[in-house]
Amino acid sequence: MIEMRRAQLSFGDGLIAEEVSDLREDWMTHADQVLADDQIVAAVYEALAKRSPKSRSRGRFGTPAEVVLRMLVLKHARIRSYGVLEREVRANLVYRDFTRVGAGKVPDARRWGVALGVDVVKQIHDRIVQIAQDKGVVSGRRMRVDTTVVETNIHHPTDSTLLGDGVRVLIRTMKKITKIAGEVGTKLRDRSRGVKLRLLEIARIARAKGPVNYERLKQGYRRLLNSTSRVVGQAKRFSEEIFDGTKRSRNIRKQIALNGLREDLEEMLPLVRRVMHQARQRIFHGYTRTEGKILSVFEPSTEVIRKGKASKPNEFGKVLKLQEAENQIVVDYEVYARRPNDCDLLIPAIDIHRTKLARVPRLLAADAAFYSANNEAKAKAMGVKRVCIPNRSTTSVERKREQKKRWFRNGQKWRTGCEGRISVAKRRHGLRRCRYKGFEGMQRWVGFGVIADNLINVGRAIEAQS
Repeated sequence: MIEMRRAQLSFGDGLIAEEVSDLREDWMTHADQVLADDQIVAAVYEALAKRSPKSRSRGRFGTPAEVVLRMLVLKHARIRSYGVLEREVRANLVYRDFTRVGAGKVPDARRWGVALGVDVVKQIHDRIVQIAQDKGVVSGRRMRVDTTVVETNIHHPTDSTLLGDGVRVLIRTMKKITKIAGEVGTKLRDRSRGVKLRLLEIARIARAKGPVNYERLKQGYRRLLNSTSRVVGQAKRFSEEIFDGTKRSRNIRKQIALNGLREDLEEMLPLVRRVMHQARQRIFHGYTRTEGKILSVFEPSTEVIRKGKASKPNEFGKVLKLQEAENQIVVDYEVYARRPNDCDLLIPAIDIHRTKLARVPRLLAADAAFYSANNEAKAKAMGVKRVCIPNRSTTSVERKREQKKRWFRNGQKWRTGCEGRISVAKRRHGLRRCRYKGFEGMQRWVGFGVIADNLINVGRAIEAQS
C-alpha cells in the first residue's frame, strides 16, 4: 500500500532533534519547505500508485511518497550511488531528518527513479520553478541559454571492443539458456577465449610504434569477424529453438526465463550485425561514416558530439540544453535524441521562458553559436529589448560598435555564468556522465540533477533575502 506521508518517528527526548536542526545547511531549511509542497508530493504519490493496480488499498505499507522524493533529491544533490545513499542516510542524523526517515529503518531506494518516470520528473521541476517565482527568487527579466554534452556510461568505442562486447553478451546469454534447457538442440561452443586473443592481437598492432601495419590489422579483424559471425549464427539458432520448443523447460518459471533470454538475444543480434557491418566498411573499404553507426551495444542511442574542445575533441553522449533566469535558477532543460543546431534552439527557448514565467525576458544572452540575423529579428519582435548574442563573423562597423557597448559587454559577462552553472551541475550533481540506462534514463538523471541544483539555489536565495 502506498502512503503520501507518514508521521516521522522522533529521535526520543528531543535533544538529538534540536542538535540536528543546528547542523543543517542553510539551503536545506528552505528546500525542505519547497519539497513539502502538496502538488509535488501528490505527483510522486500518483506515480508510485501506478506500479500496481491495487497499490492504493492493498498490500503492506511501502515507502511514503515524500520519503521517496527526498531520498532521490538527496542522492543527486550529494551522492551518486544508491548503496552509498542508504549507508549515508543510516549514519547521518541530518540526512535522516531531511529525508523524513527519522528514527525508522532506511528503505531500499534502488527502483524509485524508474518508478517516477520522465514526465513526473518534469512536473516536479516545473513546480519548483513556479514556487521560486512565487517567492520572488525568479522574475524572468533576464534569460541565458547554453548547451553541453552529458556522456553515456560507455568505454571508448572501437570496432574491435564493440565486437568483443557483443560476443561476450551473446555467449553469456546462451550459457544461461543451456543451464535451464540442458544439452538439447544446438550445442554451445564457447569462443570467448579465441575472441579475447583476437582483441589483444588487434590492440597490440594498433599500439605498435611507427606506422600501423594495415595488412596485419586487416588479418586480425578478418579472424575476429569470422569468430563473431559464428557466434551470431549460433545465437540465432538458439533463439529459433526456444521459439519452436526444442529448448524448453517443464517448469513454468524457468520457461518464462527462457522466453526472456530469447528476447535478450533478439535485441542484441541486430546490434552486433550492425557493428560487424561498420567494422567491415571501415577496415576493408575505408568508409568511416557508416549510416546508423553504433558506439555501444549497451547504449545504442549514443552519439559522437564535437564541441571544439582541445582536451576532449570527441564526446560520446547526448546534447543537453540549460536555460536560466535570475539567481542561477534553471527554468528549463532538454535532452535531445538527435543533436540539434544551437541556432535552432533560441526562439523555442524564449517561448518556453514566456510560458513558464508569464513574461518575455528584457535581456537575452547566449554565445555566438545561437546567433543569426533571423533569430535576432524574431527575438526583438517577440518583445526582447536587449539581445546580447555576439556575431563573430560580422564585417559591419556598426555591428562591431554595438557589441562594444557597455550593456552588451555586461550581458556577455552575465552569460558566462552559464559555463559555471554547467560546471557545477557536472561536478556536484553528476551531469558529466549519466549512470542510468537508455535515453529515458538519461532524461531522468539530468532531471533529478537539475532539480537538486535548483533546490540548493532557491534555498540560498531565500536565505539571502531573509
